[in-house]
Amino acid sequence: MIVLLDVLAIAAALATAVIFGTDALGALVMRPTYAALDDATMTRVVGLAHRYGNARMPVAGVLSVVAAAAATLVAFLSGHPSAGTAAGAGLLLLLIWLVLFNRVALPINNTFIAAAAAGRVPPDARRLQERWDSIINLRAALQGAALLGFCLTLVLAA
Repeated sequence: MIVLLDVLAIAAALATAVIFGTDALGALVMRPTYAALDDATMTRVVGLAHRYGNARMPVAGVLSVVAAAAATLVAFLSGHPSAGTAAGAGLLLLLIWLVLFNRVALPINNTFIAAAAAGRVPPDARRLQERWDSIINLRAALQGAALLGFCLTLVLAA
């Protein structure tokens, strides 16, 4: 069971790391980059980035949640409650991230995707991007803390 737990915790960590890295890049690099662009260029770049992100990132997101839930279950069933608690904490952080993403970021992503595809600029483009930016640090922190939880799962299960 320890090997299974290790595999699940590693899968959760790797999948979470993909999204953590993406959110960290958004917070550290893309936010100031978008702020320096005119609204038309920003809309086009943001719309295209979210088009690809919305199409490709769910694989990592689903894998991270499924692996985290499975790691939590396996840890508790195999008699490693501290590892189960760490994995469960990571899972909870991912679920909080998912709520924030779906309620705030995803609708904004979809607005920019549609605008970029239509070759238009939303009249509130800057306000939309500022709203998206307002949770990116929190999103990165949640993913980073979840990643730490999965690393702790590995340590505590040993």
